[in-house]
Amino acid sequence: MRFENFLASHPVFSVGEFGRWRGRGGNRWTQKAILAYHRKQRHIVLIRRGLYAAVPFGCTPDTCQPDPYLLASKMADDAVLAYHTALEAHGKAYSVFERFLFLTRRRTRPAVFRSYHFAGIRPPARLIRKHGEWVGVNTIDRSGVPVRATCLERTLVDLLDRPGLGGGWEEIWRSLESVEFFDLDKVVEYVLLLGNATTAAKVGFFLDQHRKPLMVEDRHLEPLKKHRPKRPHYMDRSRRLAGRLIAEWNLVVPLLVAERSWEEAS
Repeated sequence: MRFENFLASHPVFSVGEFGRWRGRGGNRWTQKAILAYHRKQRHIVLIRRGLYAAVPFGCTPDTCQPDPYLLASKMADDAVLAYHTALEAHGKAYSVFERFLFLTRRRTRPAVFRSYHFAGIRPPARLIRKHGEWVGVNTIDRSGVPVRATCLERTLVDLLDRPGLGGGWEEIWRSLESVEFFDLDKVVEYVLLLGNATTAAKVGFFLDQHRKPLMVEDRHLEPLKKHRPKRPHYMDRSRRLAGRLIAEWNLVVPLLVAERSWEEAS
């Protein structure tokens, strides 16, 4: 088994993955010595403790630029690319950020590599209680490596549920509007699983505003209306900006979104 073969299929790898690849071929001290040797030979670069990336031919550890989505996907053994990072991985983000978010139930410290910042987010508590944290998680390909990411349907709901992880309302709206198709039954099913009235109203408002392009039917909106808040709620409860009450959804929508102010500036 050649180390080069391992790197070809593992451009980013954890110590655990390396150990599983080696099988019973030596103890952890031997494994540590092998990694130290290849790091000294400038074949690999340390990303953070326990995580390495291959240095491509013609590059140096100081100049190589590992795929940041692969890095994020390896920050925890249960990592799932999510929120704005999932949009980017799906090629649907309006802007590209240098902050990469992943879902994990593990306690992980924020990490920095080059200009990239990585942060683990715990899945919503209700999903954990219902053993639903893997709902809407798909596998996508990054440089020939399978990576877990939330599907577009779940990403839509997650962003409206926690807009602070999406880069702001304009970024969220413009990004989601670039998606040509959502499986709306999956969207509604996931909203109901989350069980958050404000989120149900926000998703309902977004779908209502995009009835024609997304082919939204009344049957998609009715379950959401049944779960909307009893009284008006702010669309972003952490930042109670001046807004417009959308009575149909009991939702106070920021004027930026209600009036789509970014269109006037473009």
